[in-house]
Amino acid sequence: MSIFTLKKPKPAPQAKTGILGWLTKHLFSSKINTVLSLLALYLLYVILPPLIDWMIISADFSAKTNAECTREAACWSYIGEKMNLFMYGLYPLEAHWRPNLLLVITLLIALIVRFSYLFKSFKYKVILSLFAVYPLIAFFLLYGNDFLGITVIETNKWGGLMLTIVVASVGIVASFPIGIFLALGRQSKMKAIQFLSVTYIELIRGIPLITILFMVAVMLPLFFAEGIEFDKLLRALIGITMFQTVYIAEVIRGGLQAVPRGQHEAADASGLSFTQKMVFIILPQALKISIPNIVGSFIALFKDTTLVLIIGIFDMLAIAGLATSDTDWLGRKTEGLVFVAMVTWVLLYLMSHYSKTLEKRFNTEH
Repeated sequence: MSIFTLKKPKPAPQAKTGILGWLTKHLFSSKINTVLSLLALYLLYVILPPLIDWMIISADFSAKTNAECTREAACWSYIGEKMNLFMYGLYPLEAHWRPNLLLVITLLIALIVRFSYLFKSFKYKVILSLFAVYPLIAFFLLYGNDFLGITVIETNKWGGLMLTIVVASVGIVASFPIGIFLALGRQSKMKAIQFLSVTYIELIRGIPLITILFMVAVMLPLFFAEGIEFDKLLRALIGITMFQTVYIAEVIRGGLQAVPRGQHEAADASGLSFTQKMVFIILPQALKISIPNIVGSFIALFKDTTLVLIIGIFDMLAIAGLATSDTDWLGRKTEGLVFVAMVTWVLLYLMSHYSKTLEKRFNTEH
């Protein structure tokens, strides 16, 4: 046994300034910060008390009818009455178990991916298998299949939060790999591939999403032979994917350009092929650098799904307007919009929080 013993190092001393020190450092560190902090506190004082009173203190939670609700505060009984409409749109009540089951399957897959390291050598095979099978499960559960004995429910009955998540999820999942290929195509040394990639990106990026949705809804069917039906939701998904792809491509292109030149040279010196260099060296670093911007694009896409209303698809925001047509609950559109805003904020916050988790997980600066 050595005469030298290693002792655990003591933690560095931390300054204990208390709440007054924190306030001085973060809110009142200068004259400008003091003025801005006081102005922000005044705005909170003006806005928050009436808002809390309207939403919670004076709100009605147990009213049975619209007549029992006060007009001075929120009537959350309206949300409870229309909850199925907000969640599922016109999806048949007896089939609500199908999207609910899909949600459970989604959570199980997320848990398996989260703890995929337990599978060791089979980790990537398990993940790829799940992602290959999941779209089929989702399609057959939501849409149905007569051969499997699952009643077909046409997409014109889909709506609410379920439809919003479907549109955003398909747009995110489909646009990400296509965006990677477009970004690589724009960096390609083959002039033909580079020209096609640049042309597609610049053309689509210069067109508003609302215009693309209108074109795929109205113009696209004109190119098909008479009698061919093309689902409206599928058209919207194609248009959203086309639009989102170019922004993902530009974000990833920025990440590719941020990778140091020495990484390319080191990969070439190691004898790696172009594909190996991109897959194992360059692209992982570019994706890590681009995580904040990628998630920002996905959040923007989630909010842009509300534009599907213009082609007759009722997402959650559109349902908030549709629900007010009920004569038994007239004048409650504000509650519907506030409810949609809160649900949307929670979902987008979870996306943002997950992106920060990924940044910390893949951080190599330490």
